[in-house]
Amino acid sequence: MTIRVVVADDQELVRSGFAMILDAQPDIEVVAEAGDGAEAVEAVRRHTPDVALLDIRMPRVDGIEACREIAASGACRTVMLTTFDSDEYVYEALHAGASGFLLKDVRRDDLVHAVRVVARGDSLLAPSVARRLVEQYTRATARPRPPDPRLDALTGRERETLLLLARGLSNAEIAAELVVSDHTVKTHVGNVLAKLGLRDRIQAVICAYETGLITAGDPPPGGAARPGSSPASARN
Repeated sequence: MTIRVVVADDQELVRSGFAMILDAQPDIEVVAEAGDGAEAVEAVRRHTPDVALLDIRMPRVDGIEACREIAASGACRTVMLTTFDSDEYVYEALHAGASGFLLKDVRRDDLVHAVRVVARGDSLLAPSVARRLVEQYTRATARPRPPDPRLDALTGRERETLLLLARGLSNAEIAAELVVSDHTVKTHVGNVLAKLGLRDRIQAVICAYETGLITAGDPPPGGAARPGSSPASARN
């Protein structure tokens, strides 16, 4: 099955470069390119792709607003691109409905991998930026708060699973940490998403910070992804 992709970036050379890399893959077809968010939304509406690759900062309509419109329509899944790992808009992009994000200097193989991961319904984060960005946001907005009632819906094991998700562990690493099977972990992850009304693992990470289950500065366990490693992905 061919993965249909729309690539949106206001820099023509960057946009064309990404399109060439993806089009060279036997299972990926770039069906349209766009120079801003408005064009990206229209291209998604017209071509009904599986994945939209969106630059966060674009003229007229930026990538965040385009992502929000695309996610609301349910037309396809989105991967956001940012130039700097300190981009203050990444957290907002995740809330807008992005299924993941990458730095623009992503390696060729990781770009292709990201499109395939998101197309199959999984979510993706670049560990070099994801954890730090979420922590920066929560540190800046942290205030004393009562226990969040949303977590009351989770069993003890489901709460442990959410905590480990937020610390960057894959399903296999969570299984090793909890001494359970991969299948059991998938069940726990599915229950967490369903009970909390979350779309994917990325929203689960955000929820863990927002509810205070994990706080900025908490050290990841030994199996967690480290900054600078390849983008981490796992099935929901």
